[in-house]
Amino acid sequence: MKAYDLHVHSIFSEGKNTLEEIASTAKILGYQGFCLTAYFKGMDQIKELKEEIEKVSKGVEIFFGFEARNQKELEKLVVIRKKYDLLLVGGGDLELNRIACETPEVDILTHPEIERSDSGLNHVLVNLAAKNNVAIEINFREILFSSKKTRSRIISNISRNVKLAQKFHAPLVLCSGAVSKWELRDPQALASFATLLGMSFSSAKDSISTVPEKILKQSKERRSENWILPGVKVVK
Repeated sequence: MKAYDLHVHSIFSEGKNTLEEIASTAKILGYQGFCLTAYFKGMDQIKELKEEIEKVSKGVEIFFGFEARNQKELEKLVVIRKKYDLLLVGGGDLELNRIACETPEVDILTHPEIERSDSGLNHVLVNLAAKNNVAIEINFREILFSSKKTRSRIISNISRNVKLAQKFHAPLVLCSGAVSKWELRDPQALASFATLLGMSFSSAKDSISTVPEKILKQSKERRSENWILPGVKVVK
């Protein structure tokens, strides 16, 4: 199984470890690749991230993307969509969840239920996500650092989103959300955990292998000179 973690932070994206340390740990755990996720600060940052990735020893594929935290950041990142690998949107706010689900340029809506009493999604939003091929994230870190009643509520809300995604055929992607190398998890262990959220083991494995592969393939197509916008490309 080729496994990918598409939501990881390093010291270059407000995390705690160097990119080299993250890559080394990811390789040991059996990952084929991961996405270094950052918050957009300007065009110079893109060049800096590319240069840093080039310095890292090979053995694991490293992609990089940006996580929009509000509508203004999202609009900026959509405009320069060809210059980086993945576009994530930090969920939680209901309005931002909606905008992410209806924006075809978005790859992943992260933790839509974070800091909410509800799941942050409904059948309308998940149907939009399915239509626009926006993956709904299952964020392990959100569960890892919660406890007691809070953890129970989070698990319940994530489980509800899993059911909605399965019903409307929206992609589900399982990520660690790690901000340090110690928060990365063995992909098989993550898949096993996802079964507690209502997924079959086969679907859980897909959420950390097949689904990320499709997202990365789509990203490669978007960065092609023939790509114009979602659903439109130059055919030679």
